[in-house]
Amino acid sequence: MTPPITARGPVSAQLMDALSSPVETGASAMARALDLTRESLDADPDVVTDDDLQLALLLSYGLSYGGFTESDDLWEWDPEQVALRTSIERRFEEQLRDRIGPADLPDADAESVAAYLFDLTSADSGPSLSRYFAKKATEDQAREFVVQRSIYTLKEADPHSWAIPRLTGRAKAALVEVQSDEYGGGRPERMHSAIFARTMRALGLDDTYGAYVDRVPAVTLASFTMMSMFGLNRRLRGAIVGHLAAFEMTSSIPNRLYGNGFRRLGYGEDVTRYFDEHVEADAVHEQIAGRDLAGGLAEQHPELLPDIVFGARACLYIDGLAGQHLLDSWQSGRSSLRESAGMRA
Repeated sequence: MTPPITARGPVSAQLMDALSSPVETGASAMARALDLTRESLDADPDVVTDDDLQLALLLSYGLSYGGFTESDDLWEWDPEQVALRTSIERRFEEQLRDRIGPADLPDADAESVAAYLFDLTSADSGPSLSRYFAKKATEDQAREFVVQRSIYTLKEADPHSWAIPRLTGRAKAALVEVQSDEYGGGRPERMHSAIFARTMRALGLDDTYGAYVDRVPAVTLASFTMMSMFGLNRRLRGAIVGHLAAFEMTSSIPNRLYGNGFRRLGYGEDVTRYFDEHVEADAVHEQIAGRDLAGGLAEQHPELLPDIVFGARACLYIDGLAGQHLLDSWQSGRSSLRESAGMRA
């Protein structure tokens, strides 16, 4: 049963109203949702932090992922629903490109691209949420962290998997190799999303996808919707490849620290296994993603190199904002979640 989700403004409210009806009877409601989206975008909002637009984008992507919104499957490719999604995407992408800015590019060969990405991620000066977590996080903050991560991690690997049919050759083989590990190598109980779900249950949290959508801020939704936007649009296949490379390159050490933080709080393997699994796996994945995936794609399609770099930098930018939100909240003695009420198990 999909948990109820609360609208965050006129766009998400109208979209939810439209999706509650079959396509045959909901056309006028969806047309109104599209009109409201355009009105909202005319006000030039910050899409990254706009709760209403981020929830609307999440609901729209939920039609493609499944298991998130209970609605007529025909809504996925309804022209006005697609127009609503793409209108938000265009502004989202424009703002990301503007804020991240241009970058000097490496040569379009595998070794140069991999070296560039390793330098980029090692030089990242974003907030060290993982170091704070390892040494200082409280029980409540640890649970909040898992709630925040659940928006992506219960769908782990899916946003990047959209790119598989859009790639060929060396890059495609590399992506499939990484994703095979993410999906448990054919063993469903070893899928990373399944391991994370067990972590949630061990912490007394609800592992139903969407159970905590109402609790997380727009920037948390933006982390997931950004990679969904990259993955679902073929023209942005370079960006999703760059995103995955940066994602893997910034995973191994932080996950070691997250695992250590949970051990400091007295938790055992039922909680820490997810993080421990990523320490070794992502140390391997970062090499494949940097050289064979990102580097291989750049060699095959040099015209995609700017987007590969953009995707990597966008990953660092948005994840940095999300991490800063948690740190600022916790260091100020506040919850990082949207409500003060206790989390349901």
